[in-house]
Amino acid sequence: MTNNKPLAVRIRPQHLSDVVGQEHLTQKTGILNRFLEENRLMSMIFFGPPGSGKTTAASILANELKLPLELFNAVTGNKKDLESIFANARLSGQLVLIVDEVHRLNKDKQDLLLPYVEDGSVLMIGLTSANPYFSINPAIRSRCILCEFKSVNPSSMEKAINRALKHPDSLLSIQLESNSLQSIIDTCNGDVRMAYNILDALNIAYPNQIINLDHLSNLHLHSNLGFDHSDDGYYDALSGLQKSIRGSEVDAALYYLARLIVAEDLESIERRLIVIAYEDIGLANPPLVARTLQAMDAAKRVGFPEAIYPLSVMVIDLALSPKSRNAINALGKAMNEVKDHPLPVPEYLRLTPVGLREEDKYDYDRPDIWNKIEYLPKGVTNTPFYTPSNTSPYENTLENNLKVLNQIKRTHNIRSLK
Repeated sequence: MTNNKPLAVRIRPQHLSDVVGQEHLTQKTGILNRFLEENRLMSMIFFGPPGSGKTTAASILANELKLPLELFNAVTGNKKDLESIFANARLSGQLVLIVDEVHRLNKDKQDLLLPYVEDGSVLMIGLTSANPYFSINPAIRSRCILCEFKSVNPSSMEKAINRALKHPDSLLSIQLESNSLQSIIDTCNGDVRMAYNILDALNIAYPNQIINLDHLSNLHLHSNLGFDHSDDGYYDALSGLQKSIRGSEVDAALYYLARLIVAEDLESIERRLIVIAYEDIGLANPPLVARTLQAMDAAKRVGFPEAIYPLSVMVIDLALSPKSRNAINALGKAMNEVKDHPLPVPEYLRLTPVGLREEDKYDYDRPDIWNKIEYLPKGVTNTPFYTPSNTSPYENTLENNLKVLNQIKRTHNIRSLK
C-alpha cells in the first residue's frame, strides 16, 4: 500500500531543482545540472552525511537522461547480481549503476566492475557517507568524479519539511507549530530522511492535529549526532578536538569531547589525547604529558560512564597548558634531512668499527670528552634541527643548556681529544 511506504519514498523529488541543500551541485552552474543540460553523464562518487539527497540525485540523473537504472548494495550484493547487471549493460549499450555503501565494495567485486566502468558501458554512481580519500579504493576513485553532498542547512531543512506537509502524495494530515518545526530541524541535524520519518511517526500518533512540543516530547526523540565511531564525522570530531586544544579554546575542546563520548569509543579518545600531549604540549609542560598517561589509565580502569571524570580534567588541562611543538618540528627537520641526504654513521660511532685504530675509536671510559665529540655525519653539522622557544620555564632551561653546549667546539677527530 502507498501509505505504508516511507514518506521519503512517497515524495521523493523527480527533478534536480527539488533537491534541497545541495545548490553547489544542482544550481545552473553546478556539475549535476550541467550533466543534464549536456545530456551526458560520467561515473561519480557521491559522498556526504545520511539524508542529504545522494540516492535521490543519482536516481534523478538516470531518469532525466532516460538511461536504464540498476541498484546494487556493496554489502549484500553478490557476484551473480553484478553479472546480471553487466548482461543488461551489454543489451542496452549503457546503464547507470547506483552502488550503495560503495566504500564496502570488496576486491573481487571491484575487479568485476572496473572494466565496465573503464569502457563507459556502466556509469557507476557510488554512494557513501565515508571520506572517499580514505575509504574508496584508488582504482575506483580515479575513474570517478567526486561530488560532496553537504549536511542540509536549517533553512533548507525547513523548506524540505514544508514541502512534505504540502505535498499531495505525502498523505500527511498534521500541521506543525513554529516551535515544533524548529525542534525537528534541531533534532535532525541536517538529515532530511530523519525529519520525514519523524513527520510519518507524528502523523500516525496524532492524525489531524496541530503538533506542539508536548507531542514531540512524547516521541522521546534523540538528537542526531551525524556520526558513530565508524563514520567519517567521528574522525572530523577527533580532528576538531585536537585543533581546539592546540588553539587553547577550552570550551570548543569540551564540546568535541562531549560529541566523542556519546560514541563511547574510549580507545580512540585515549589515543588522540596521548598524541596531543606529546605533539602539542610536549616540552612546554612535560609533567602534563605524564599526567595524561595516568588519566588515560584511570579512564580505562573505570570505563564509561565514569571515564568522563578523568577525560574532562585532562582536556581542560591540555587546552589551557602552554604549547610547544618544537620537539616534533625538530624531528621533522631531521627526517627530511635523512631523506634528502642519507649519510653513513661516522666510523667511530658504529657498533663494531672495522679497521679503526684504537686511538680513533669512541672511548667508553672518557666521559670528559663525550660532549666534545661531533656525532653528526659530515655534511649536516651546520644544520640545527631543534630550535627552543620561551613556552615555559622548563624549555627556557633547555635553551640555556643548549646555549652552553653550543659554545663547545665539537670535532670528528677523537684522537685530538685524547
